[in-house]
Amino acid sequence: MRIKLLLPLVVAAFAASSCQSAASAAESVVMAPAAKRIAHESGGLKTAIFSGGCFWGVEAVFSHVRGVKSAISGYDGGDAKNPSYEQVSTGTTGHRESVKVTYDPKVVRYDQLLQVFFSVVADPTLRNRQGPDEGTQYNAALVPLSKEQHDVAAAYLAQMKTSGKWKAPIVTGIAPAKPFYPAEGYHQDFILKNPHQGYIVQWDLPKVAALKQLFPSLYSPTFQTG
Repeated sequence: MRIKLLLPLVVAAFAASSCQSAASAAESVVMAPAAKRIAHESGGLKTAIFSGGCFWGVEAVFSHVRGVKSAISGYDGGDAKNPSYEQVSTGTTGHRESVKVTYDPKVVRYDQLLQVFFSVVADPTLRNRQGPDEGTQYNAALVPLSKEQHDVAAAYLAQMKTSGKWKAPIVTGIAPAKPFYPAEGYHQDFILKNPHQGYIVQWDLPKVAALKQLFPSLYSPTFQTG
């Protein structure tokens, strides 16, 4: 993710490791269908992993969802241990930029998180890219961490394919869980720390605005820090 904008010196250190800027407008919003297969999870907080392109936007949206207790940006899917951002950015490690989301299923269900994800975060018709960012590290995927999450995710993807909501075929799938490595500290809570950064303004703030508009009952005005 490379910045093609002139940024203040205070964020110059991010120039080699930040989301790529583009001249086009932010992604269009698609109101994904409500899930027919409802998640039934009990026993306290649950965790799931979502890969949806640049992790800044994924983290930003989930950090504004009621019931989400933590959203941590990181790297998932590869085999190398403790990868750095620079390594993942080469697209050769097998890792995806991902966000580990911890949530209270009494407040927000896993199937509701899926609906939010595909409505305002990730375009399920794109492979190895999201928005202006291209490469295997930006591939969208669901990484369920329990059988219940897996069954709900599989049912929801099947439902999406027959919903008629998307013009192109659904290519996002379920990925096996592998070790998740938190990203470097400057990536965490990035939108909260850098609300005026060019990429954030163009690509990620519109996602948060869409969350508020489409899911007012799930939207929290308070950013839940990781």
